[in-house]
Amino acid sequence: MKRIVLSCIILFCVFSTHAEIYGKLNLMYAAIGIIHPQFEFQISPNATVSADFVYSPWKSIVGKYHMNFGILQAEARYYFKSANKGWYASGNVGMQIFDMNKPIYFKDGLLSFNRTYSKGGGFMAGIGIGWERPFRERWVVDIFFAFDFMLSWYNGYTMDGIINMNPQGHEHYRYADPFNASSEFLPSKIGVSIGYRIFSRKNHPKNSSQK
Repeated sequence: MKRIVLSCIILFCVFSTHAEIYGKLNLMYAAIGIIHPQFEFQISPNATVSADFVYSPWKSIVGKYHMNFGILQAEARYYFKSANKGWYASGNVGMQIFDMNKPIYFKDGLLSFNRTYSKGGGFMAGIGIGWERPFRERWVVDIFFAFDFMLSWYNGYTMDGIINMNPQGHEHYRYADPFNASSEFLPSKIGVSIGYRIFSRKNHPKNSSQK
């Protein structure tokens, strides 16, 4: 964790002398107690890069489902109009750790959860779309959705905390082995964020008009 924090500080120092920087918070996640700060750096008139950190502190939901996880993502965005204005397409890579029940979409309603939980980690890569609109002098609203290919390694447990020594896919293993892996396409993030421009590039057109 110290290395991650140090890397973020270094990146901030490198980009801060060359780019506009927005700090953002996902209000949709915040409403259900999930922390999702974002930092977006402009690198060209139409392109930005951003760093996202998602953390769910929930050890359980309604006493039934585990939902404790953390995700660290890096994302590149291309705005079709200009940076931080209008529609954009994005690509991202990231990593995750989790202790959670696997979400199941469109089986028993819109969203349900597996009856077992998993502990492990993995990597992800995917694409997304979004729309961003500035308002007032330094604020923006950002609406986004991303879909990723996820590769995960984990151990499975029953809801009583008993480890599954013979998970699905291990039917032909000679010895019991609880270590399992899976790959799948899943939504990786969705939300509505409010952002504030915490740094403005010198001699940028937005700033020259304010002098």
